[in-house]
Amino acid sequence: MKLFVCDHCGNTIYFENALCERCGHQLGYLPEHNALVSLVEDGGQWSTPAFLGNAYVFCENARHGACNWLIRAEPGGDIYCAACRHNETIPDITDPRNLMRWQVIERAKKRLIYSLLRLELPLETRNENPVHGLSFRFLADLPVAPGPVLTGHENGIITIALAEADDAEREARRTSMGEPYRTLLGHFRHEIGHHYWDLLVDRQPAQDRFRALFGDERADYNAALQSHYANGAPPGWPQTHISAYATAHPWEDFAETFAHYLHITDTVEMAAAFGVRARPRTEDVNLAVRVDFDPYVEGDVHTIIDNWVPLASMLNNLNRAMGHPDAYPFILTPQVIEKLGFVHALVHRRPG
Repeated sequence: MKLFVCDHCGNTIYFENALCERCGHQLGYLPEHNALVSLVEDGGQWSTPAFLGNAYVFCENARHGACNWLIRAEPGGDIYCAACRHNETIPDITDPRNLMRWQVIERAKKRLIYSLLRLELPLETRNENPVHGLSFRFLADLPVAPGPVLTGHENGIITIALAEADDAEREARRTSMGEPYRTLLGHFRHEIGHHYWDLLVDRQPAQDRFRALFGDERADYNAALQSHYANGAPPGWPQTHISAYATAHPWEDFAETFAHYLHITDTVEMAAAFGVRARPRTEDVNLAVRVDFDPYVEGDVHTIIDNWVPLASMLNNLNRAMGHPDAYPFILTPQVIEKLGFVHALVHRRPG
């Protein structure tokens, strides 16, 4: 994620902002330009000095406080933006609690879509591709049901449990499952990994390399998950996997690795936007960093990782100074970095 600048007053503005706090101008995000622009209303439409001659409208979900993305004003055009057009099901937002949780979910989803657009990954809706188009279902638990809604993926349909937008509920689930980390954005990034395995790995040239690194996905998935939940991760797993859950099955290993690739890439971009430099007083050259490049277009995954490792150390120690858990409680071993390199090559359509 990058920083944005109000093109009216020069104030620093952020991805989710709908209003510039300095000049009061309405703001809207243009995904095709990766720009957050100031707006002037004109007869129910909006124009911006950044792109003169164009008229825009807000995504339909803006009226619910759930979106700040813009669409070209065209007769008969889509009323939903490039991100919201993938929504298949949202909760009953006449319930204020549901509305608030959905707004939180939408903020996380927009950050996911930002990354996918920056990487120029395929983004088809179910209408465009009924078999593997991407759609989201944001579901609330029902008073009477077989059980709570489970977050997951199936053939391009990603389900996110609305309860995950509640910090207390999500923390309770994290603790009960013994996870070091659990966030809404993490859910999105993990589940989208399954989606892109289907599109970019399954029966594609990358599949043999995938099996060499992650294992044979033809192993019984349900049996593998049952074994994982019954027995836990095998000894020595931190040397070969990014997380304990990644050991459950090659599909989960890939999805976890994909999620971490997005975590790392997006955070490094934000560090570059802030011009982060660090030169520890301990004179440890391994912890020195100067982030001054765009990781979304960087060709060498090792450049990204070499900047990420000291950056993660700095983030973790700043968090500890505030009494918070580590921001990134994971270890990148050579085997894990090799898997991240596979994902990097995959999303940039390079030979693995």
